[in-house]
Amino acid sequence: MNNSPIQVLLIDDDEDDYILIRAWFREFQVTGCELEWVDTYEVAREAIARHEHDIYLVDYRLGQHNGLELLPETMNNGDTCPFILLTGQGAREIDLEAMKAGAVDYLEKSQLTAPLLERSIRYAIERKQTEAKIRQQAALLDVATDAIFVHDLDNQILYWNKAAEYLYGWKAEEALTKKTQNLWQEKDLSKLSEAHPILMKDGCWEGELYQITKHDQEIIVQSRWTLVPEVGHLSPSILVVNTNITQKKLLESQFLRTQRLESIGTLASGIAHDLNNILTPILMTAQLLETQVQEERSRLLIPILIANAKRGANLVKQVLSFTRGLDSDASGSLGEPTPLQIKHLLREIQQIIKETFPKSIEVITQIPQNLWTVSGDATQLHQVFMNLCVNARDAMPKGGTLKITAENLLVDENYARMHIDAQAQPYIIITITDNGIGIPPKIIDRIFEPFFTTKELGKGTGLGLSTVLGIVKNHRGFINVYSEERKGSQFKVYLPAKKDTPETIEETEISWTQGNGELILFVDDEAAICDITKMSLENYNYKVITAHDGIEAIALYVENRDEISLVLTDMGMPRMDGLTSIRTIKKINPNVKIIAISGLATSENVNAAYDLGVKAFLPKPYTANQLLKTISTVIGH
Repeated sequence: MNNSPIQVLLIDDDEDDYILIRAWFREFQVTGCELEWVDTYEVAREAIARHEHDIYLVDYRLGQHNGLELLPETMNNGDTCPFILLTGQGAREIDLEAMKAGAVDYLEKSQLTAPLLERSIRYAIERKQTEAKIRQQAALLDVATDAIFVHDLDNQILYWNKAAEYLYGWKAEEALTKKTQNLWQEKDLSKLSEAHPILMKDGCWEGELYQITKHDQEIIVQSRWTLVPEVGHLSPSILVVNTNITQKKLLESQFLRTQRLESIGTLASGIAHDLNNILTPILMTAQLLETQVQEERSRLLIPILIANAKRGANLVKQVLSFTRGLDSDASGSLGEPTPLQIKHLLREIQQIIKETFPKSIEVITQIPQNLWTVSGDATQLHQVFMNLCVNARDAMPKGGTLKITAENLLVDENYARMHIDAQAQPYIIITITDNGIGIPPKIIDRIFEPFFTTKELGKGTGLGLSTVLGIVKNHRGFINVYSEERKGSQFKVYLPAKKDTPETIEETEISWTQGNGELILFVDDEAAICDITKMSLENYNYKVITAHDGIEAIALYVENRDEISLVLTDMGMPRMDGLTSIRTIKKINPNVKIIAISGLATSENVNAAYDLGVKAFLPKPYTANQLLKTISTVIGH
């Protein structure tokens, strides 16, 4: 309480009572008060309306009126000053009526003394100040971003702030009539049963809870409980502060999934490199034998060998599509991204699936004409959408609806912050939806991992979705997946777009021809690859000398510099790697023509090789046709 005197308004139609109360005010020991007196109901209303007083002493009998009639009118006008009711007889029913109306105290005139009146006034003022402080604190709690509420040990809600209203969807007036189990669903009740004993023992508990709100929204909260002990007549209660961490956990899961995929990709790329070195001589040997073997039975077996070698090579390419950071076309050779219209790809896919998918699957497409242009590889993106459509077909063995839609989306900064792979720029969204069996929640985070599959043995390699993800990421895009068991799945592919870039048509590839006796230096640490490549090129009128590492290659080049027309070198070799060999040979002859070869064509290797001036890059495994076509292009046939 401050030192300013308390302004008291006495409303009483008896002047003797006023004189007596004025005398008692002079006897107050602690509380300084200034008294004003009005004697009619009408004048009292006018005085109260001026808001000049701190407290009202109101006689119950005011002529034809009841003193309590002033209270609701005063409260409706926003006046929070306390009322003390003065009664002549001290009837219990009047006292109860006064407390229900909102009076802070009631005093019987016949028993009233100066100390009693002073104490009642002082307590009323202190109560007013306390209530104002409570309202201020409640206002602060209402602007907090955390959901804050209090419930008793029977889970009955006692307090509910604004953030709790926003998080759970229940207004305070609704929540205060319910128990916690009626306001949301706990997805893991066992966690609650573990938390309560800890709370009662330690007085606090903290943990993550998975809940479902009034509007069936799944949320994750960081929940902090504090046990509020019994105080006076108030029973023990529990103060709960819940922080919504749903978005944070989503971003964490996206980040962890990205890390896991990167780790798997590193392992897979190493395996793919070794497999490429094994498959390259197998494939080329089979193709060479096909031109030389005359015995009929053997000629029938060679196509089987070639087909299976190509199948193995395609599996390796799928792994590399997942792991590497470059674009490649269907033949495996590198191609520059070109502006293209997604709508043409989607219409082609629509035609294919209508002709090949079961008639029990209805295909619906919504492809607007005003789609923006993307920069990418048409063959790879065709593979992405076809793969997703085939997966949708497999998810609907008894038939259903396959829906393909496309739309433009301008991603803003807020959207980009909620999606770890997104950037603030234009995108095209291609959505492929089915109403099939859906994906179980426990495996949805693993579906993009290489070799992970839910299909039966022999019906899937587990490389399809990993390849899809690899291609989409190589195009600087990302994928979102939504699925519910027995209701279907939805894959959303986001590809960076350009609003005003025209579509271009890819040029026809240059056909290869036989050599004219040119000498080629071929460098690879795998003896089998050297031998079969040498035989294949010699079969097409080229001369070949081979080296098994960079040091040997440099020596041979120095010895045969004037005769060598072309150098083909592997990038990954012991003793001296391909980049160092290329750099050294270019110093000897800046005009030398070089083709770089690698079983692990990462974007770093490719860019580094082109920076040194190589004419082409050939990824392993390559066929004889791909090898000859690349050589023919570089030499200039």
